[in-house]
Amino acid sequence: MVQAVEAVELTRRFGDFVAVDRVSFTVARGEVFGFLGPNGAGKTTTIKMLTGLLAPSSGTARVAGHDVVTDPRSVRQQLGYMSQLFSLYSDLTVEENIRLFAGLYGVTGKRYRERRDWVLEMAGLQEYRDRLTGELALGHKQRLALGCAVLHQPPILFLDEPTSGVDPISRRSFWELIYQLAREGTTVLVSTHYMDEAEYCYRLALMHRGRLIALDRPGALRRRVTVPILEVEVDDAARAVEVLAGVPGVLEAAMFGRRVHAMVEEESSGRKEVAERLAGAGLSVSAIRPVAPSLEDVFVALVRRSSGEGSW
Repeated sequence: MVQAVEAVELTRRFGDFVAVDRVSFTVARGEVFGFLGPNGAGKTTTIKMLTGLLAPSSGTARVAGHDVVTDPRSVRQQLGYMSQLFSLYSDLTVEENIRLFAGLYGVTGKRYRERRDWVLEMAGLQEYRDRLTGELALGHKQRLALGCAVLHQPPILFLDEPTSGVDPISRRSFWELIYQLAREGTTVLVSTHYMDEAEYCYRLALMHRGRLIALDRPGALRRRVTVPILEVEVDDAARAVEVLAGVPGVLEAAMFGRRVHAMVEEESSGRKEVAERLAGAGLSVSAIRPVAPSLEDVFVALVRRSSGEGSW
């Protein structure tokens, strides 16, 4: 299998702080590869090293066959990059932004006109080509930024938190575009902190405090949780998590929206113990039911295990 990206022991330090700690992985051509983790996990720093924007402190990486340390210029020529700020100029019109990026990427003449028209159609901006970009809705800005990032049809595309702040419908539409690019052979590396969005990736690298704590397909990651999970509807989820910490038979407990997900050693006894403990603490429980593990459950459990707190 042809590898579009190869990272070996990739590390970045800022003084005494280790932002990325010996991260290793490969990404195949045409793969949609995700970095999942909270803010500060090291996702953006990893992407900046892979795009040649930031030199590694140690370790090596090759992107499209080029070394990111010794040949960063060739690396940048082979990729498109879209940051969480969309990389657009608000005081330029839609078409002026497209023309600017075309000039940066050396897209001229007939090819420019073809690619410009493709971006306008893809982003649904044919009628707004003369509108200032700063006046566009977030969903339109997002699609325009993606179009500008792939204007030169790069074989590898890096997307750093590309859907931050965008509504769910626009996010889903955006992922349809990502899949289309992947089907056409583009390798896509995307960072996100949205657990539901991570499900769209072929494989996921789970990052925590600069370290890679798991790497697999979403389904395989969920199958790592082999113990029962109880979803608890309670009037004070944060307090419930505190009450369940350290309770015998309860392996993990974490907030899941306004509810609590509790990993237990055994379902029936765990349900009884959870109900009794929460009632004893004066909390009102309206429902306790078994649920399948989500990526968020997996991530919370793996983070605690990597920190020496988990026991499952």
